[in-house]
Amino acid sequence: MTLFSAMFTSTLGRKYIMALTGLGLFGFVVAHLLGNLQIFLGPEAINRYGSFLKSLGEILWAARIALIVMVVLHIWAAIKLSAENRAARPVGYGKYKPVGSSYASRTMLMSGLIIAAFIIYHLLHYTALIKEINLTGTDFSQLQDEKGRHDVYRMMVLGFQQPMVSIFYVIAIALLSLHLSHGVSGMFQSLGLRSKNYKGLIDGLAKFMAIALFAGYVSIPLAVLFGIVK
Repeated sequence: MTLFSAMFTSTLGRKYIMALTGLGLFGFVVAHLLGNLQIFLGPEAINRYGSFLKSLGEILWAARIALIVMVVLHIWAAIKLSAENRAARPVGYGKYKPVGSSYASRTMLMSGLIIAAFIIYHLLHYTALIKEINLTGTDFSQLQDEKGRHDVYRMMVLGFQQPMVSIFYVIAIALLSLHLSHGVSGMFQSLGLRSKNYKGLIDGLAKFMAIALFAGYVSIPLAVLFGIVK
């Protein structure tokens, strides 16, 4: 059995796949937030950022494909590991009282699937620019600023002015943050980097980062809804 095949056929290998893809996706979540927060700097900043990304061309598409592959592998590994855990405990408890596990850890699979559904909608909404799902009746692909660039600022404002879109966004980010609060810590454990001496520090850092990401992401739709960004 080769090392590559062992990654997909063994429990330990699947844990490594979930941890490594989780690390890659976490990096994207942080970078994506830093890009999106430029909306608070005004139209020029975020439209320039959007134009820069578009200028990457094939590199951008390669990154998108890599992200999709990581999402698929992450979900696949999570489902396989969850099924293996259930198989190892085939008889359910009469009265199950979880001990030593957080709510986040017990809902990792379900929150992950909901987040995946949100990612699909988010990509269709702000990347594929599907007019029929943005609830505004506006074709986002036709929005341009005075320099002829795609008007990312106006697109985000119009999109998040729709309460249903913003509510769905906030709920999904809350689930993502809950997912990360356990997932980041679990990633260190799967990679063998979490010892008893540093467990408390890593767990605390994971929760802090989850809260910071939640605050950063939801600040955007809330700022639009309350007219701070308009």
